[in-house]
Amino acid sequence: MKKHKTLRLSLGWQILIGLAIGIIFGVIFQNNKQFINFASGLGSIFINMISMIVLPIVVSSLVVGIANMGDLKKLGRIGLKTLIYFEVLSTIAFIVGMIVANIFNLGSMLDLSQLSKTDISSYIKTANSASHHGLGSILLSIVPSNFFEALSTGEMLPVIFFTAMFGLGIAAVGERAKILIDILQAVAEVMFKVTGWVMKFAPFGVAGLIGATVAQLGLNSLKPLALFILMSYLTMIFFIFVVLGITSRIFGFKITDQLLVVKDELILAFSTASSEVTLPKLLEKTQKLGVDKGVASFVIPTGYTFNLDGSAIYQALAAIFLTQAYGIHLTLAQQITLLLALMVTSKGMAGVPGASFVVLLATMSIVGVPHSGLAIIAGIDRLVDMGRTVVNVAGNVTATLVLGKSEHSFNQEQHDKYVESFRKKA
Repeated sequence: MKKHKTLRLSLGWQILIGLAIGIIFGVIFQNNKQFINFASGLGSIFINMISMIVLPIVVSSLVVGIANMGDLKKLGRIGLKTLIYFEVLSTIAFIVGMIVANIFNLGSMLDLSQLSKTDISSYIKTANSASHHGLGSILLSIVPSNFFEALSTGEMLPVIFFTAMFGLGIAAVGERAKILIDILQAVAEVMFKVTGWVMKFAPFGVAGLIGATVAQLGLNSLKPLALFILMSYLTMIFFIFVVLGITSRIFGFKITDQLLVVKDELILAFSTASSEVTLPKLLEKTQKLGVDKGVASFVIPTGYTFNLDGSAIYQALAAIFLTQAYGIHLTLAQQITLLLALMVTSKGMAGVPGASFVVLLATMSIVGVPHSGLAIIAGIDRLVDMGRTVVNVAGNVTATLVLGKSEHSFNQEQHDKYVESFRKKA
């Protein structure tokens, strides 16, 4: 007897279907508080499930990777390269965003009197408190006084610092500490298995998150700012295919191959507006793409704090867009000053909730845009956040491959085989 093949949708298609269903229900139940609460709860459950597994995966994978690397000089070199790489790419992203905003001049088309404003008091409070903690405080916070407290609060940089030191300690002790590597390797494998189970809930979480957003905002409220959303997405697409594409090509990769391999994670990042939900699978897939475990386990978690490509594009676009909307003409020198201010402020806001919007609040006053001006685009922040999250995730994958190859910790044959397996499925 012939066995009939059952139709099985990939995770990416399931998430897209969940996204569509969420939008439809959001339109049907617009401003319905019961639906919004239910949908938000559904989305929060999924985000919490992901948060639950992220740190155990980071700790176990990073300790094992660093222990196997066993070289303090190499770790320091990778760390320096990673920070320089992210700094260069985010600077390019800022410049691209400002150029695009100047070319299209969409802000001048807005009638500010017809736009509804969103309450941004919580952002202002965050900006005021965060402004007292510059880059120096961020650097000081890297060294945890209590590792378990850092774990409980989900602070990524202190966790990375401690686990890197712990991994080097295991390598220094040698054979007697090998049992710890075996245990943590088993923990990592168990957590990757749990990740597979959690991902089965992803379509429901996505439906809840987007449904709540649409029900709260309503589609009609988005029309006046639709051009800004469109400009943001086109700029982000340009950055992925051109800037990340050229960067990949320089090191012998194809950006299309990377996007093919992580397409499910990109869809998930887009629909949840959260980079964190993709971390477990990115760690797994970048290693299957041929990057050494130690490099992948260091670069990807670090990227969640320092990879600002998508946020940089948004901040630059929004800054110029709002000055145009208020009829403020910026000279080249003023735009360069704004660029430098955004770059410095964004580094100081690393790890601050709603960092992209908070950075704008902290810098826009220098060019004469009032807080009320940012309230105009606050309502669409999440919709643009979906796009900038995709850029950040794609940027993390490219960074891991580039840094892996630059460190000669990369297996080309394994990379090609893994990419080919995805081409056959496509």
